[in-house]
Amino acid sequence: MKSLLFTLFLGICQISWAQDTIAELPYREIPESSESFTAGTVAARMIDGLGFRYYWATDGLRQEDLDYRPNDEARATSETIDHIYSLSITIVNATLNKANVSGGEKEDLTYDEKRERTLHNFKMAADILRLSDDISEFKTIFKSDKSENSFDYWNQINGPIEDAIWHCGQVVLLRRASGNPFNSKVNLFTGKVRG
Repeated sequence: MKSLLFTLFLGICQISWAQDTIAELPYREIPESSESFTAGTVAARMIDGLGFRYYWATDGLRQEDLDYRPNDEARATSETIDHIYSLSITIVNATLNKANVSGGEKEDLTYDEKRERTLHNFKMAADILRLSDDISEFKTIFKSDKSENSFDYWNQINGPIEDAIWHCGQVVLLRRASGNPFNSKVNLFTGKVRG
């Protein structure tokens, strides 16, 4: 029964993704807060906050912003966005109990495609967590041809989720340095955009 409900939920998410793509991407504003505090709703809200920050950190980036790097040793903004995209895959894979396989084929995606997929990955992970009574069931799994390692959800919080938040801040800093500052109407505390 649980797997049937989960499959139904994934189908609804895919329909929701299609509608979001037609209308607008998720996280232009943060979703309404849950009525109750559970481990699942709190973890979901963390990812909602990440999705909101990522939406606005990456909104309206120009090619010159994507190419910008402060020095030869630093990542370019586009490389930081690539890293956030890979973190979003790890985040959603944990909620699907799906292994992150090393050495896989790299996708050749445009910036807009990466941005869209990243936002949808965050949304799917948050939606699954919001419905969960026990987030300890979600594992972060890394698999290679030689080994497989599984980690509790605690590592997901202090690892990929916090890392992605950290890198969103870097994107904001980099875009400011390249002459395209973060939208001043975005209120990170309320999760809304002022008029």
